[in-house]
Amino acid sequence: MIAPLLAASSRADAPVVVELGPGTGAVTAALRAAVPELRYLGVELNPAMADHLAARFPGIDLVRGPASVLPQALAERGLREVDLVVSGLPWQAFAGSDGTALVSAIAAHLAPSGAHTQFTYRWSRWAPPGRRQHRELQRFFGHVDLSPTVWPNVPPAVVYTATLPRPDGV
Repeated sequence: MIAPLLAASSRADAPVVVELGPGTGAVTAALRAAVPELRYLGVELNPAMADHLAARFPGIDLVRGPASVLPQALAERGLREVDLVVSGLPWQAFAGSDGTALVSAIAAHLAPSGAHTQFTYRWSRWAPPGRRQHRELQRFFGHVDLSPTVWPNVPPAVVYTATLPRPDGV
């Protein structure tokens, strides 16, 4: 499942990559191995996961808090644009307006040639929150691609890749 998430990381020579919900760092490790020169910013809500990630990757730029702090975290670092946003956040956890605000913020801070990748479990894309997520991605991005099912992942997953950001959602 890592390959579709990382495919968009080759869009820049030294990309700025944001990972929302890095958890224990499986994707983080793959990102750092694939693109050693990247500038990485992780945003993790769970304190135990954040502690684990900080111990696993000493010196990593990590914000401990909800994904909604993304605009503030970028501003504090002098970053106006990022090249790739990777997320495995469970869309079911976001109420309608919270999800809209998050996708809008991602689109607003993504470079015109950037990409937002979001993995989700295959079954959840048909649930109401999954359908809402797809609509939000289509609203804020000019192109949304869905990967084939990644069957070896347990549970099976899919990856959305959203490009051509439209921050105003039109």
